[in-house]
Amino acid sequence: MTRNLILAAASLVALSACTVGPRYVSPVPAAPSQAPFLEAAKSPAFSGEQPPGPWWSLFGDPLLDDLVQQALTANADLRVAAANLAQARAVLREQRAGRLPTTTINANGTYARQPLTGASADIPGASAFKGETYDVGLDIGYQVDLFGRVESAIRASRADADAVQAAFDLTRITVAAETTRAYSDICSYNRQIAVAEETLRIQQGTFDLTRRLFEGGRATRLETGQAGALLEQTRAAIPTLTAQRAAALYRLAVLTGKPPAEAPTAVLACMAPPELNRPIPVGDGASLLARRPDIRRAERQLAAAAARVNVATADLYPSIRLGGSIGSTASAISGLGTSDSFRFSLGPLISWNFPNMEVARSRLKQAEAGADGALATFDGAWLTALQESESALATYAGELDRLAALRRAATEAGDAARIARLRYQAGRENFQVVLDAERTLAAINASIAQSEQARATNLVSLFLALGGGWQDGGA
Repeated sequence: MTRNLILAAASLVALSACTVGPRYVSPVPAAPSQAPFLEAAKSPAFSGEQPPGPWWSLFGDPLLDDLVQQALTANADLRVAAANLAQARAVLREQRAGRLPTTTINANGTYARQPLTGASADIPGASAFKGETYDVGLDIGYQVDLFGRVESAIRASRADADAVQAAFDLTRITVAAETTRAYSDICSYNRQIAVAEETLRIQQGTFDLTRRLFEGGRATRLETGQAGALLEQTRAAIPTLTAQRAAALYRLAVLTGKPPAEAPTAVLACMAPPELNRPIPVGDGASLLARRPDIRRAERQLAAAAARVNVATADLYPSIRLGGSIGSTASAISGLGTSDSFRFSLGPLISWNFPNMEVARSRLKQAEAGADGALATFDGAWLTALQESESALATYAGELDRLAALRRAATEAGDAARIARLRYQAGRENFQVVLDAERTLAAINASIAQSEQARATNLVSLFLALGGGWQDGGA
């Protein structure tokens, strides 16, 4: 009898490798991708090389490298993401523990009186039992995973942990990108302030010239008023740029885990936004699917949803538990441990919840619908990734062309303004021509500084769209 029970238990354990429900197959290999990117093939500003993990190191700026490292160490959002990851891994450890048997050690002693019942009550001279009972023992229980419920739950938790890891990676690249963007904004505002101050210097010279000519009777009060108005208009732009620079500085402080009062003032020495004077390595659509953390998160969420379908399917089948107990029971403490008091038991416990089958089937339908939704989310994630990457490539290339055109325009406008001032000073041109020329030059120079900021911002957006920065060693 004992041998048969042991053989039956061993058979149940051997069968526990079976799993009911569909087998999960990752959709990543079948997801369409473009190689190379459409926009990258149109512009010499891009190359097919794979973007590096720490893409910000391409700028060769030690201060920027240090700021990004500080952010990746102390940023509050990253600390939250790290805590979420630790929690997900703890849940996975809990699910894995379902593979192990449970053990219970118990010891008890009772004093009781049991009245006689049934045939025992008819025996002459028999009396109710009254006395002490002591028991110590060890109970062992093992959930036989005959239909793969435990393994499917473990796979779901493992996929959940992987999805949270991908979310952590996404937070990392976002923090790195926003830190670089804040640094770039500070440099850009410094550049715009410098341009405004240079424009102010030129316009101050024009205003002084008109005032001298007015005092000599060769200019009108209208001309001096127009020159003064243009001068003050340029001066009025500087406080706004200064305030925007301060806001970027405070944003950088928070990104690096510091209060605004401890903002890194060393960045105020940066006078031009970061730029790359080389083709941008962008890789291709196929590698994009592997790099983007949001795609990895969507795929892992799909895997978790598929595993939960198997968990729900397993609930339609019986639950089998293998149990065993060993111990000693005696009517006196001194009798515990003797051969006569020894006891043991071994056997499976099978339960099947027929009354709740409709509930189980409903849960299976819920899990299947969740898997369908997760698949749609994955499809949307990689389509969005390709769209964001192509758009970022087009935007960056377009800004490069715009900046080149503005710089050519600035050369022409500078020559025109210089000639207009000379002709006006010689009395061969009216002041309106000078005013228009200087206004045009000031507008173009301001647009160049703004375009340089947009170029830097678009470059950060491009690297963010390409998914660089999450790999091990990338920060």
